[in-house]
Amino acid sequence: MRKTVIGTLVLLVVGLVVFFNVPTIVDGHMNTVTHPAPYAASAPATAAHQALFVADLHDDALLWNRDLLQRYERGHVDLPRLLDGHVALQVFATVTKTPKGLNYERNGSDTDSITLLAMAQRWPTATWNSLLARALYMGEKLHRAAQDSQGRLVVVKSRQDLQAFIQAWSQDSHRVAAILATEGLHPLEGKLENVDRLYDAGFRITGLTHFFDNEVGGSAHGLEKGGLTPFGRQVVAKLEEKGMLIDLAHASKPLIDDVLAMAKRPLLVSHTGVAGTCPGPRNLTDDHLRRIAATGGVVGIGYWDGAVCQPDVPAIVKAIRYAVDQVGVAHVGLGSDFDGATRMPFDATGLPQLTEGLMAAGFNAGDIRAIMGGNVQRLLLQTLPTI
Repeated sequence: MRKTVIGTLVLLVVGLVVFFNVPTIVDGHMNTVTHPAPYAASAPATAAHQALFVADLHDDALLWNRDLLQRYERGHVDLPRLLDGHVALQVFATVTKTPKGLNYERNGSDTDSITLLAMAQRWPTATWNSLLARALYMGEKLHRAAQDSQGRLVVVKSRQDLQAFIQAWSQDSHRVAAILATEGLHPLEGKLENVDRLYDAGFRITGLTHFFDNEVGGSAHGLEKGGLTPFGRQVVAKLEEKGMLIDLAHASKPLIDDVLAMAKRPLLVSHTGVAGTCPGPRNLTDDHLRRIAATGGVVGIGYWDGAVCQPDVPAIVKAIRYAVDQVGVAHVGLGSDFDGATRMPFDATGLPQLTEGLMAAGFNAGDIRAIMGGNVQRLLLQTLPTI
């Protein structure tokens, strides 16, 4: 009997050890690069890159069991690698729900893969059943990292915050500004007042949908792929009233049309491709590119295969060139989708290769400054709330 009990306890302990280590294994398996670091770039490109204010509009590192302040061999982003890649501003998104069997074509909202991940990563029990609690917890992770970073990671919530950061960065670029974003607004849990909860927690960029239709509207990967719901129209109006930037990444085409029809402020697409170089369910048509740019917005070009078809620098540059030719250089930026269960050409330390690719493609120094971060800086200085 005693041996049976001991054997059961051993199996239980082994099972728990395996369960709690699964997220690290999954992270390492899903967030990969085509070539490992270090990433070589020419001396002129490296020098040019060091003079840039580099801004990236989308990263999902908060989902994973990593300390942002520590350097890792897995995944794409942490503070040491952002500093090595001379990134000045990084948007950190909160992924709160993904359907099982996730695909680019059709996903329902009745399953969720994040619940087990939250449990295995020992998140607070409140996050096991609440999408809002998950978003707030990931926001807290970012704030705690900033507090422990000795000023090297700074959460930006207002225009004044960003202006102060830019001034400090101009004197010492060994620091990164961080902005909180949602990967879809299902964390609202159907309650308009939860916009205020997210705002008070520091969220300033709000994706409306992710891989499934939600209470706000249709996803490019959902079942119905519809436009804004009546609740969604209330949400868009409140987001604009609060000064929160609306992100149309993952939005269905009717949803994009509906938001464009009612938006009074610039719109963002944080991480996407363009159908002109890589057809796909979520990649922007020429018409949507032009209409989003007409709001004064910015489109962030991604680095993974779903955005650019081939995850390499030439394909990224090709998409950037196409978008610039359609809407002008002032409306194009970077939206890597680092750490989004994606295979990338490099991690954050490899960004000088992208600067080199833009130089080789004939972009001038001013255009490169705009694309690599200047446009994002301008948009945020224009749209962040004043406090």
